[in-house]
Amino acid sequence: MGVTAPETTASVTGEAASTGNSPESPESPEPQIQRPPGSADIDSGRAPAVPEGAEISALDPEIRGELRSLPKGLAEIVGRHLAAAGMLLDEDPEAALLHAQYARQKAARVAVVREAAGLAAYHAGEWAEALAELRAARRMSKAPGHLAVMADCERALGRPERALELAREGIQSGTLDKEDVIELRIVAAGARRDLGELDAAVVALQGDDLDPKRRDPWSARLFYAYADNLAAVGRSEEAVRWFLNAAEADDDGDTDAAEQAIELGAQLRDESPIKSELAELEAEREADQDATAADLDDEVNEVDEANEANKADETDEADEAETEVAEAGDAAQGDAADEAVTGLESAELDTVKPDASDEPRTGEVGSAQPAG
Repeated sequence: MGVTAPETTASVTGEAASTGNSPESPESPEPQIQRPPGSADIDSGRAPAVPEGAEISALDPEIRGELRSLPKGLAEIVGRHLAAAGMLLDEDPEAALLHAQYARQKAARVAVVREAAGLAAYHAGEWAEALAELRAARRMSKAPGHLAVMADCERALGRPERALELAREGIQSGTLDKEDVIELRIVAAGARRDLGELDAAVVALQGDDLDPKRRDPWSARLFYAYADNLAAVGRSEEAVRWFLNAAEADDDGDTDAAEQAIELGAQLRDESPIKSELAELEAEREADQDATAADLDDEVNEVDEANEANKADETDEADEAETEVAEAGDAAQGDAADEAVTGLESAELDTVKPDASDEPRTGEVGSAQPAG
């Protein structure tokens, strides 16, 4: 496990990953990299605290293999910080970036470290830093990796033209797998919207994969992006249809396609044929919510019953212990009383028993018989 490539979620809605100032021209200089809070500690050489469970053994075998180029002790340190970055990426992206930056400081010539630093920077919203690190990783590894993330960063920095260039380069290279190509198409559609080319954004997403019967890993995201771009050009009824398709394909609940369909559907004419489907979807969602609430109530009741049972058991145990203590005390008192009575009886016997030394003895003074 390490820092994995994120989905370019900003591009699904067609909005840039960041709403910066006015777009920069392609010839404008690179923006200054902004460091997150805590970077001063990294620059001073102080390592961020590694959370429990962040071990080099948690990394993917490929990453561990690349770290073997480092001395063993250093590889262990870098690996632990990469593992920490992967663990914190979703819940605390800024902390994840600090760990990735520290790993980069220790092993800047290892491609996988630069890649991890770039992805962590992307998650933290540090677009310029993400671009710089991912470009370095590509140069070092000679691999095409993460073009969609880089293109999304270009959009966030106000450079949709560069985003389109990267997308075109990746799609035409023929070296990317299908999922990466789909991600680039989604980013390219977003870049078209940034340029005001709304119809072109819709066309950019069309292809054989845009089939509501398909259930590929990327289907839900592709359908969602298509629906969003249809809505942008005013084709609301088609947009609702594709939001519904996205909701059906989204088994993991990664998108809010159902909510978007219901919200957009509320604006349609009452006589629209899709209204009945939306009503069914809303009824299903309410039923799911009721079922979830009922399940939660059942769980709460089970916990309460378990707590009551535990309290009752504890009370019974306490009563039993108190009874045992009382019985032990009574027994001890009884033994003490018996011992006291026995002692008294012994003392009385000693008092009434005649002393043999008080009896007259033959031959002693006073024991002679009178003369006859």
